[in-house]
Formats: sequence, structure tokens, C-alpha cells
Amino acid sequence: MGMSLSDDLRVRVVEAVESGASRRQAAARFGVSISSAIRWVRRWRDQGEIHARPQGGDRRSGRIEAHAEFLLDRIAQTPDVTLAELQALLRERGVAVGIGTVWRFFERHGISFKKNRARRRAGPTRRRGAPAGLVCSASRSRSPPVGVHR
Repeated sequence: MGMSLSDDLRVRVVEAVESGASRRQAAARFGVSISSAIRWVRRWRDQGEIHARPQGGDRRSGRIEAHAEFLLDRIAQTPDVTLAELQALLRERGVAVGIGTVWRFFERHGISFKKNRARRRAGPTRRRGAPAGLVCSASRSRSPPVGVHR
């Protein structure tokens, strides 16, 4: 994300327009885009502000934070609930949020959904693209056995 232009430049553009120059002329004179000059002057006339608005940040987490108690209680009751199930429960309560929003909620509250050792698969796994009989193991050496020539 780019940085906002200085307040000094904004003031000079607005002053040029207030003293009779068009927005396009002020934009060309100070080397800014026409749309920026238009927005700065409009904001100055409507709100009396010249400073850049804050960039980035979270502006919508309040919607899901209002249901924090419900979500945290649900996790306490059912620790293995999925994010999609929580999203559906919120939708039933009239809150339409994405799975990413639910995930960020739990991240803010320090709750993670880590895989549990009991759920891990027991037994060897195959490498992708390897023949069905070939087992991938970290302990196997990558060099050919002694006496085998390629």
C-alpha cells in the first residue's frame, strides 16, 4: 500500500483551487492526479478536513466481536467444531461472515485449530507421483545401495 501525500501538498492544492484555479489546473501545477485534487477539495468543502484518512486496519470486526461470547461458548462445548460449522451457526443468528472472518476472530483471541496427534494417520505414506509400493521415509538414504551401479 502506498503512502499518503503530505498535508502540505494537500493544503497547497486546496488553496490554489480556493484562489480561483480549477481542480485540473491545480493538479497539473502540483503534479498530483486530477481525481486526488477533486477528492481533496470536496473533502475540504464538505468536512473541513485536509488530513489523509487512516489507511488499512480492521473496520468490520465489530460485527463478529458482538457474538464473541456465543463463539467462545461454542468452542468450549465442542472443541472440534469446524470454521464452516461456526460460520453456519452465525448465519442462523443473522450474521453473514466469511470463513476468513471467523478464522481472524479466533486468531485475535489466541485460539488455534491445530491438528491433534490422535487424528494423525498411522502408517507409512506415499510420495506424490510415486508408484503404489514405494514408501517415503526420512530415514532412507538417497544414495544407491552398495554394489549397485547406475
